Amino acid sequence: MANLRLALAQFDFAVGAVAANAARVGDLIAQACTGGADLVVFPELTLSGYPPEDLLLRPSFLAACESELAALATATDGVAALVGHPHSEGEVYNAASLLRDGRIEVTAHKQALPNYGVFDDKRYFRAGHETVTVMIAGVRVGLLICEDVWRPEPAAQAAAAGAELIVVINASPWDAAKHTEREAALTARARETGCAFAYLNLVGGQDEVVYDGASMLVNGDGSIAARAAAFVDALLWVEFDAATRRLHAQSWPVAVDSSIEATLYAALVRGTRDYIDKNGFGGVLLGLSGGIDSALTLALAVDALGAERVTAAMMPTRYTSQLSLDGARAQAEQLGVDYHIISIEQTYESFITALTPAFAGKPADTTEENLQSRTRGVMLMALSNKHGRLLLATGNKSEMAVGYATLYGDMCGAYAPLKDVYKTVVYQLSRWRNAHAALAGEGDVIPIAVIERPPSAELRDNQTDQDSLPPYDELDAILARFIEGEQSQAEIAAQGFHADTVRRVVRLVLLNEFKRRQSAPGPRVTTRAFGRERRYPITSGWR
Repeated sequence: MANLRLALAQFDFAVGAVAANAARVGDLIAQACTGGADLVVFPELTLSGYPPEDLLLRPSFLAACESELAALATATDGVAALVGHPHSEGEVYNAASLLRDGRIEVTAHKQALPNYGVFDDKRYFRAGHETVTVMIAGVRVGLLICEDVWRPEPAAQAAAAGAELIVVINASPWDAAKHTEREAALTARARETGCAFAYLNLVGGQDEVVYDGASMLVNGDGSIAARAAAFVDALLWVEFDAATRRLHAQSWPVAVDSSIEATLYAALVRGTRDYIDKNGFGGVLLGLSGGIDSALTLALAVDALGAERVTAAMMPTRYTSQLSLDGARAQAEQLGVDYHIISIEQTYESFITALTPAFAGKPADTTEENLQSRTRGVMLMALSNKHGRLLLATGNKSEMAVGYATLYGDMCGAYAPLKDVYKTVVYQLSRWRNAHAALAGEGDVIPIAVIERPPSAELRDNQTDQDSLPPYDELDAILARFIEGEQSQAEIAAQGFHADTVRRVVRLVLLNEFKRRQSAPGPRVTTRAFGRERRYPITSGWR
């Protein structure tokens, strides 16, 4: 029986960067040829990037992809290459073409088009209707695209055609549950068909979606042969033994820490870095309040971009505690970022003075609190404009869910790294980051006093978040059931939560859709993120 040498290109291919993506493919084809590969494999929609969205409606964009594909085919002397691309034949298909001996030998079309969660394939593509198999170095290889492997029929067709190995190219976004689901699908297909599977996934951040790579090899008996590290760009070398239908990884990068906290943190770092770099910003700016959300955001930004590309600003008022001032300064100094203290007290007072005649006869309320936040927003946007640094919003998913955030105030920002991270998880990640620093012999990245203090917006005397919200452990448990679990109020209350609390939380979630529509994008890391994935009407009578 024959052996087959593969190279799996677990790399980032940016949306819309057709020429740059093609150039990277050409370089990797050359590397694979030099390394003796029989087949080099690239992710789903390599040339266009994923998801290209309405770029696919532009004939010039499709023509550019087709032109680059034809040019790449001429570079395949001595090695075959499987390249993902949009394929236009009057109608558009999500395709993978095998390039060999200077030509496009065969093109496979994606059969299963996902139209749930972040996926919108049916808006753009027509479905294929058959599984393609090819002979490479004496091995019959089936070609599948992403969702195809989640259903039994495409793999079964490949096996019926004599496939020994099935190659699956993917742009599968990361969330906390995805890795387990992928392994279950792949092992099920292997056991059903007896075929081995080489699963290659895209890596990198694209707007609100983050791809983790984490490519896998599954033997013909369903056992896992290898798992690639998540969020690592690498050319992964593989040997396939057709006699045993087993795959052997050769010197794959291995994750030092594969805990959920480590992987989630890596997802947030990668999403932030790619958003900033792909959009051409030199650096970022954020308001550093001395609270845990901005502290974690600062740590993420420094890990993503380096301290020299990060600026932090503390903007105190009479309500800002010494603990906040000390914590913010300590962290900024520890991380070595450019740091400014800009009091907004005088500016805030000038707003109050100007508004006093119009406020006559009305008592002070949240209006004055929100005005402080909006004063900070004005200052931060001015700093962003002047220094050319993208403003990061620091709010978390718990706050965005219930509207505990001020429009045009602390919601100011072009990107929100914690947008899909619940407050309880913010604490977990902060403790993990400090533990990670301790292992490296470094000091705390996030001051312990910041982690241990009661969370507060500090917009009035002795204020804490729990003045307005249930304790975060309780709040997040309700939110997760309502948002990710889509459970009814009655179902949530039946699990031991007070019915009045559930009713109040759900009401806040539904009422604040209008705020979320105006919020910054941020990396999707749960199974039900606001924005691209969870789309509820603003105007609705449903309660």
